[in-house]
Amino acid sequence: MAVTRNSIKRRSLLVGVVILLLMLLVAVKFFKEKIVNGEEASLKVDKKEQVVLAAKRGDILATDGRKLACSINEYTVYMDPCADGLKKIFDKEIDSLAIYLSRFFKDRTPAQYKKYICDSRAKGRRYIRLTPTGRRLTLTEKKIVTSFPILRLGRNRGGCLVEESGARERPFGLLAARTVGRLYDDKDKGGMYGLEQSFDKQLRGINGVGQKICIGGRWLNRTDVAPEDGLDVHTTIDIDIQDVAEHSLMTQLQRREAEYGIALVMEVKTGAIKAIVNLKRREDGSYDENYYNFAIGTAVDPGSTFKLATMMACLEDGYSRPTDTINIFGGQYKFYDRVLKDSHQGEETYITLSRAFEESSNVAFARLAVKNYGTNPQRYIDRLNDFGLCDSLGLDIVGEKKTFLKSVGAKNWYGTTLPWMSIGYELQITPIQLLAFYNAVANGGKMMRPMLVQSLDKDGEVYKSYHPEVLRSSIASRKTIKTVHEMLKGVVEKGTAMNINNTPYKIAGKTGTAQTVKNGVYQKTYLASFAGFFPADAPLYSCLVMVYGAKTGLYGNVVAGAVVKDIADRLYAAEFKKGNVLQTNEIKLTNNMPYSKGGKARELKKVLNELDIPHSSLKSNSEWLSATAQDNDIKLKERYFVNSQVPDVRGMGAADAVCVLERAGLKVQLSGYGHVSMQSLSPNSIAPKGSQIKLTLKN
Repeated sequence: MAVTRNSIKRRSLLVGVVILLLMLLVAVKFFKEKIVNGEEASLKVDKKEQVVLAAKRGDILATDGRKLACSINEYTVYMDPCADGLKKIFDKEIDSLAIYLSRFFKDRTPAQYKKYICDSRAKGRRYIRLTPTGRRLTLTEKKIVTSFPILRLGRNRGGCLVEESGARERPFGLLAARTVGRLYDDKDKGGMYGLEQSFDKQLRGINGVGQKICIGGRWLNRTDVAPEDGLDVHTTIDIDIQDVAEHSLMTQLQRREAEYGIALVMEVKTGAIKAIVNLKRREDGSYDENYYNFAIGTAVDPGSTFKLATMMACLEDGYSRPTDTINIFGGQYKFYDRVLKDSHQGEETYITLSRAFEESSNVAFARLAVKNYGTNPQRYIDRLNDFGLCDSLGLDIVGEKKTFLKSVGAKNWYGTTLPWMSIGYELQITPIQLLAFYNAVANGGKMMRPMLVQSLDKDGEVYKSYHPEVLRSSIASRKTIKTVHEMLKGVVEKGTAMNINNTPYKIAGKTGTAQTVKNGVYQKTYLASFAGFFPADAPLYSCLVMVYGAKTGLYGNVVAGAVVKDIADRLYAAEFKKGNVLQTNEIKLTNNMPYSKGGKARELKKVLNELDIPHSSLKSNSEWLSATAQDNDIKLKERYFVNSQVPDVRGMGAADAVCVLERAGLKVQLSGYGHVSMQSLSPNSIAPKGSQIKLTLKN
């Protein structure tokens, strides 16, 4: 067979390709064996270091995906003053670099920076730190610093080395801070508390392994095992609800100068915790969320909110009905050597259990417990267990404290233990456990496990889901649940919580005011609380608020109830906008006219006419009028001021009062807000022009 010229060319080309591939293979092997692995060769490895390639810690997310905690990159800039590339430029540019560093960091003078770098170069020190100790740079700051003279030349020519590290940031500040948690200062230890600790393993990911190789003065990085970033923890917390709850509680704590407060909001059907607030008073009077998670880690004597459990026990065992009557002996009764009192004593004797529940009578419930369970207190304890009050909730977060109930027959079981337990004393329960109990009543008897985490996510996709979990399919019979549901509505409609009944929807719940106990001794501090749910007829949310150590307004309806109402109002408005709820409660209106501060005649009459508010007709040339609200109209009256006398501005608004007083030549100092209740210079007295007058304003 003849060999053609074309076939020879093809064969030659094929042989050439094979030879080229073999040469490339040899080159790769040569580089790996002789350079990377550091064996002696013409290109010798000067230095090789194994390094840990840190995994990015996962984020903690709110229910809508917004970040409650996230990792951000921080940077530290170093310089190798002995780098080979600096030989020609070091002396020329060191002064400029020192000036730039001094201006940016403001911790040393240019002369000090120059001396620090030059001395290190003379001593052969490598990779000296330019970023001040204890400080890290943001990405923007890092770009600025690495653009300075010498450093802008990079690692090999300018000796610039940038070390990257991860920092933990909470974009929403202290919002849910105690629950979200924090890391140890030594980040290798991971989470210190909260979700950061509970899900530390999932959040931290798996570090990789790599090497830094120096060849001929040039550093190369090699990845042997790539890092695996941590998972994101997707919580049930709603930032908007959390913000409302925190703001409402903060306002009440500041007003009452309380020691600490708790607010919890839970979704009835799922048990998802939408808000969890723990605020503690600092020495300077401010409050923060970083002290302790009281909601899950503190067990307290709950007080009257526990009467719901006593009522349910009596109903379940068939001992009592809401229409039964009981003698309260005027609100005071002696059990053994101790006298139990209601918050209000009088001459009243027999009342129904419904009314006793609405008015929160201690005597009624203590006598009821003794009557029904006095000979068999263990049956009462068993009922509390049936309600799930002694169960561990198995929360998603570490730190859950157990409920404490005394054992019948124990050394600390006294003759007064049963009556005191029936009203929420001589037992301890966590706020989250108490809310889970009330949530079960709102949920038709089904007790849900409180859940804080809905999923673990990876790269924006769900890696593992957490679903609502039923702890008890029914804590009591339907009849009992329905009965106490109505009784809880009665507390708000006509009982101790009537102050929060002026809403377009119904709230159901129970107030509580408990004297606190320390080392077995009752203290002079109180725990005010309100537990309930809303809208009462078709519950969406359950809520618990506790305020400890308030200096004013000790009662649960005043202190805690006001916070619950504020939270409920805002949540109802949001759900109403979505079309999830309807107005079910008639708002009670009075015939009284609105309060008016009075003011300029022309402006006052215009406002009253525009709002179609009835007012007495008055023909007058007076510039100022006073206004008094009556049952059916506003009474207007002339108001005159004599130039030589101090005007009487009591009852006027701040702006009008200042206007009148400054016209009279007086200097005005204000305190408070609202209308003028007091003035330092007596009305109609004589005061020189330029005199100062202090006005106290009050709502």
